[in-house]
Amino acid sequence: MFGFALTYWVQRLLVFNTLVFLFTYAVPDVTYWFAFTPARVLVQPWTIITYMFLHGNLMHLFFNMLGLFFFGPPLEARWGSNEFLKFYFICGLGGALLSFLFAFNSPIIGASAAVYGVMLAFAMNWPDTPIYIWGIFPVPAKILVGVLAVFSLMSAFQGASDGVAHFAHIGGFVAAWGYLKWDRRRRGSGMDRFRKMMSKRKLTVVPGGKDSGDSGGVTRNDAGNARNDNVLLDELDRVLDKISSHGMSSLTPAERKLLDDVSRRFRQN
Repeated sequence: MFGFALTYWVQRLLVFNTLVFLFTYAVPDVTYWFAFTPARVLVQPWTIITYMFLHGNLMHLFFNMLGLFFFGPPLEARWGSNEFLKFYFICGLGGALLSFLFAFNSPIIGASAAVYGVMLAFAMNWPDTPIYIWGIFPVPAKILVGVLAVFSLMSAFQGASDGVAHFAHIGGFVAAWGYLKWDRRRRGSGMDRFRKMMSKRKLTVVPGGKDSGDSGGVTRNDAGNARNDNVLLDELDRVLDKISSHGMSSLTPAERKLLDDVSRRFRQN
């Protein structure tokens, strides 16, 4: 279903995390200044960001980057680079916040919170996509992420002393879930308002009209050869549903032109 072409920010995050790991391996003392310890956040506020780029060992780095490599590109391709990067940092900040609340004196490092959020977003978008464990055993994305979430919850609240920042993992999940639910509601309410406004307008598409193109020009007349208003509104509904589900980046040039034409005529009238 998905290829492995690296998208803009996934590629840069992979490279930057690797370079930072090599630097901290050569100069380990710098970790103290960039790891996030909730109790020191007032004197080291930058660490709520920098901790996401530090890793304790090669396996820590490998598994985080592996998750980003597999689950990040489809999301960035669907959402666009800016939205993906914003989401990545929101999940990382969620990990820092939950660590502040429940692990006040424990330093944390790693991209796990951000990557776990990316994994949850992938599972919410493609829940039944099979993820092959060790390249052999297919597990639906929603099951894999659900198991990881339950494991993190159990480990965190049972006080597991395995050196893993389980509260940061949970924070990444919670931030991802909350942001995606809020964003979906925001998009939905915006689409509903737009549909309601458009339904009050008598809009037709006149082939070959002044603004015609691949998607047709939009006018407010009753020309005999105009498209039926309902056809246009159905097409708008389809495009708006596509934006709600897949984001603006998923639109074709013709669909973008249709939205631009309708919006422009709506503003003029």
